[in-house]
Amino acid sequence: MHLLQGKRRREILVKSFVYVVLIVTSIVILIPIFWMLSTSLKEDSEVYLFPPEWIPKRFYFSNFNRALTFIPFGRYFINTSVITFATMIGSLLSSSIVAYGFARLRARGRDLLFMIVLSTMMIPSQITMIPVFVLFKLLNWTDTFKPLIIPNFFGEAFFIFLLRQFYMTIPIELDDAAKIDGCSYLGIFSRIILPLTKPALATVAIFSFMWSWNDFMGPLIYLNSREKLTLSLALSRFTGMYGMTAWNLLMAASLVVALPCFILFFFAQRYFIQGIVVTGLKG
Repeated sequence: MHLLQGKRRREILVKSFVYVVLIVTSIVILIPIFWMLSTSLKEDSEVYLFPPEWIPKRFYFSNFNRALTFIPFGRYFINTSVITFATMIGSLLSSSIVAYGFARLRARGRDLLFMIVLSTMMIPSQITMIPVFVLFKLLNWTDTFKPLIIPNFFGEAFFIFLLRQFYMTIPIELDDAAKIDGCSYLGIFSRIILPLTKPALATVAIFSFMWSWNDFMGPLIYLNSREKLTLSLALSRFTGMYGMTAWNLLMAASLVVALPCFILFFFAQRYFIQGIVVTGLKG
């Protein structure tokens, strides 16, 4: 009896400790978001008060209208959406097919090629930045969306690894049964593998969306025309306006820009978490 009571006490203590850690971590993570929301609703003069006020005396919702009209937000939103969804489609198509080859097809040197693909993840992007820019410059792709979209149709090492790990958890007997029925490799991929990999595909889609939507360096390097800028570049235009940084307008615009990522993750978090967990079960 005493042993059972002691065990229950230890379980309660452990659960209480875990909950406390989670609550504290959540508060630490949410503080910047709350500060961004608070700043976006402040008057211009309130932004620079010291000590700072966490809750504005009056909520200035007009800051959102000022922020979105200061720049051609609609035009930049369309540009960002085109790049993001094209990138997401390219990543899903290419990475899923390449991962299927590494997971299911038997060929000499397959594992070596897979290691070479993974090794590209260890190369910092800063090293290849200049050669890649020179290549796109020679192709006359600068100041277009092509350098930001087309490379994604040739596969992404991380996505290939993620999907390959998921494919490895699917029993190979399903492929053998489909072959007996006369199904080709492409038919197995489209009719059996893809329907079973929705969580992994959702994970890839979420990652691709967030990386492309929030990408700053790529558009900064390749886009020059004002009408072709993305939202991440547009946010930098708030720096130095009126002789100083309009932090309240910048925070208001940042909230609007970040909203699609919050919404996407909120509705797809179940698939996202399931995809991350399952892809780590089998090597």
